[in-house]
Amino acid sequence: MFSYFSSAGLVLAAGGHVPQHFYEEVGGILVFYYIALALMNAGASLYLWQTGQSKKWFTCLGHDITNVLIWLGLAVVCVGLAPLAGTGNPQLMPSISEHFRQFVNNSTGPVVYTLGTTAVLVVLYAFREFFVRPAVAWILLNASLIFMGMAMTDMNFYAIVAKPDNVPIVMLIFLLGFFTWLGTYRAVLNDKRHEQGLGPLEKEDNEKVLVWPDLVYTELICMIALTAFLILWAVLLTAPLEEPASAVKTPNPSKAPWYFLGLQEMLVYYDPWMAGVVLPSIIVGGLMAIPFIDFNKAGNGYYTIKERKFSYLVFQVGFLELWITLIVLGTFLRGPNWNFFGPFEYWDAHKVEALNNINLSDHFWGTLLNRGLPKPAPGSSFGVELGTILVREAPGILLVLGYFIALPPLMAVTIFRKFYLHMGLIRFMVLSNLLLFMAALPVKMVLRWVFNLKYLIAIPEYFLNF
Repeated sequence: MFSYFSSAGLVLAAGGHVPQHFYEEVGGILVFYYIALALMNAGASLYLWQTGQSKKWFTCLGHDITNVLIWLGLAVVCVGLAPLAGTGNPQLMPSISEHFRQFVNNSTGPVVYTLGTTAVLVVLYAFREFFVRPAVAWILLNASLIFMGMAMTDMNFYAIVAKPDNVPIVMLIFLLGFFTWLGTYRAVLNDKRHEQGLGPLEKEDNEKVLVWPDLVYTELICMIALTAFLILWAVLLTAPLEEPASAVKTPNPSKAPWYFLGLQEMLVYYDPWMAGVVLPSIIVGGLMAIPFIDFNKAGNGYYTIKERKFSYLVFQVGFLELWITLIVLGTFLRGPNWNFFGPFEYWDAHKVEALNNINLSDHFWGTLLNRGLPKPAPGSSFGVELGTILVREAPGILLVLGYFIALPPLMAVTIFRKFYLHMGLIRFMVLSNLLLFMAALPVKMVLRWVFNLKYLIAIPEYFLNF
């Protein structure tokens, strides 16, 4: 079903013309896609009608009309979109305008992407009581699915999202969004109940579930359903197997598995030993240290945000912004030569972006002092050579030492004073250094974008760069 898009992309690159058989193939897929959306909204209407929650759902928009008719109407619209998509006529198929696609490609980049995702997370957190409402969440889900269906008529976008390697990642993004919404929804409800003097929802659900037959029976049904789903998946999607690995011919781009793409993106900003060894080790060690450094006992066993606001924010930023967004960036927006491409842009292997990234020592000695880097005399001893390197990299060494040594005491007497008083010296130093290592990634990204800074400390003589 999805086997032909690579050759279609070559045709598009060569002549700028989209072949008609592309529209016919994607149109056949979109017919089932829009019918699935129609069934989804029809099912939502039926559920609201049977449970009598229609008015409760729609109060967030300030109307008195029933929500059942709204979602039923959207289902009818999706049914109408299906035959239009099935025509294979680009003039009739629901699609995104060429001007909008060009605008998105021209206005996006690593900076816009990172700042944009950060702004989205801030807005979602600040107005979480609005976004967790089922009607609002359902509107956003429909909007994102319809937008993706209309975007799939673009060959370049389709080549990315319909690639067999990337299809499960697209599904994982929607699943991640759902479970993040579900957890936030229950947390908001529990926070409201706490303000009213009530216990959490989890406390009311004290019903015991027996392992046999309840749990085993449920697991058996899930196992059968998952097996059927995997069989259907194997029939519809071609296995993404490539030719045997060869040093003569390597893929471009050469990407790690999706769960390592965050680390691969870190390699843009850090030396391999730092991005591939030090930071992952600190992440694993930090996760193991959490139970020993956490002093807040509230919120154990139930969802809450207000009772564990600091922990919630740290985990959401660390997981969603510093990990998931990097995976999405590496999967869908990093193309040949690891260049950044817009979502509707053709992955041209000949695209060249001129980069002039220089080290902090070059900035200090060359730009600021207008002189060359200190170099040891030929034949100098090891001590003289090491001393010269330390003098050369002194600005970066002082900055890094100040970051990890001077900032923790400053944090302890200012915004983190409460944490220091509760945790003591050792636990607070562990916490502060974990936070500083976590913040080091966005700091390094900003330095690269603003100052074209490659490394703060560059000692290639001993393979030590930071």
